[in-house]
Amino acid sequence: MRFTKMQGAGNDYVYVDCFREKLPTDPSQLAIQMSNRHFGVGSDGLILIGKSDKADARMRMFNADGSEAEMCGNGLRCVAKYVYDHDIAKKDLLSIETGNGVLTVGIEAENGIAHRVRVNMGKPILDAAAIPTTLSGNPPLNQVLEYEAGNTLLVNAVSMGNPHAVIFVDKITDEHVHQIGPKIEVHSAFPRKVNVEFVQVKHRSMVKMRVWERGSGETMACGTGACAVVVAGILTDRLERRTTVQLLGGELDIEWSEHDGNVYMTGPAVEVFHGEWLVHSS
Repeated sequence: MRFTKMQGAGNDYVYVDCFREKLPTDPSQLAIQMSNRHFGVGSDGLILIGKSDKADARMRMFNADGSEAEMCGNGLRCVAKYVYDHDIAKKDLLSIETGNGVLTVGIEAENGIAHRVRVNMGKPILDAAAIPTTLSGNPPLNQVLEYEAGNTLLVNAVSMGNPHAVIFVDKITDEHVHQIGPKIEVHSAFPRKVNVEFVQVKHRSMVKMRVWERGSGETMACGTGACAVVVAGILTDRLERRTTVQLLGGELDIEWSEHDGNVYMTGPAVEVFHGEWLVHSS
């Protein structure tokens, strides 16, 4: 089975072109095997690019632990680049079907190759039950969450098609990400688990962010997380409508439009290498 390794701001996935390759019978198990950085290709997960009856292509995303997720912003940009560069749909404005509906993606190309991709991520989901979370408030802002006995943090819950817990701190530490992040990911306040973002505001149009992603652990970037951070920052009067989010793998430009209420994300998408997965029976 042929595959392509791609990354968007360091958020790396293995991509399988199901227009040309046979759809894996067990994509969850395949995601676990291919994502392993010692015994597989090494990635944050697996993304399948296939046919859609309502868009130019469909993406299905599986985390490194095999769980299927609704959306991945960085992954979506890479899917759009692949669809454009490999002539599946050579259009400046693409439609991609995701677990969060059909999203529109704009291509910035040079010499027939996509270099930067702008994604209409749609409107943020701010209703607690729809996020989903048991935290109070619509939206749930500045809610006290006890992540372990006697220890609390203020959490802002937002969904960008997948749930996020945004936490503003004075300075991001490894303890935040690697010790507190995993506890919040599986906290009972988030019945479908949650992606956890720790955010340091540098000024009103720039933040630094690190993320603990459900099912994958810390990743170099999270596109939906960056969008959720800006939404939470605007709602808590910390950020402007256009903000640059600095991640371990690079920068993403995020805008929450006053005009249409949609969140737009612009950033890089890079094709790293192609390979062939040799399937062995166990």
